[in-house]
Amino acid sequence: MEKTIAIYPGAFDPVTYGHIDLMKRALRIFDRLIVAIGENPAKKPLFTVEERLEMIREALSNYDFFDRVEVTSFPGLLVEFAAQKGAKVIVRGLRAVSDFEYEFQLALMNRKLNRQIDTIFLMPGFRWFFISSTIVKEAARFGGDVSDLVPPIVEEKLREKFKTFNY
Repeated sequence: MEKTIAIYPGAFDPVTYGHIDLMKRALRIFDRLIVAIGENPAKKPLFTVEERLEMIREALSNYDFFDRVEVTSFPGLLVEFAAQKGAKVIVRGLRAVSDFEYEFQLALMNRKLNRQIDTIFLMPGFRWFFISSTIVKEAARFGGDVSDLVPPIVEEKLREKFKTFNY
């Protein structure tokens, strides 16, 4: 029987427990999950691609599903990368109605580019609805406690990045 492969793309700048919750949910549906950081030169992330890959891998290493996850990055079009990897589905997270319009536009463009790859939307558990990487970074920047929102490796790396801030 053929294994079903899904791809979960994102910036993951940084990875949060909300992202990990979506990974767990996706793995209830699919056999394998490719967590893929899109390399977008137009964006100015806090962490390098290599730092984000390292944080995701370390954050997931203690989960029992880690052997079913590939963590990687890609340049270019997502649907081309997904096709190269044999993924038939793109997994995207929705937290609020405000996410929907943008995600819907992306899904339609991806469908136009490759009709063989579908997009599904998953919602995180209620506990993670308010979390975004942007909000986590802002809280951490100003000394807020984000330890219950991100894996320990991410909290550590956020502290390193923002150590020069004194308030």
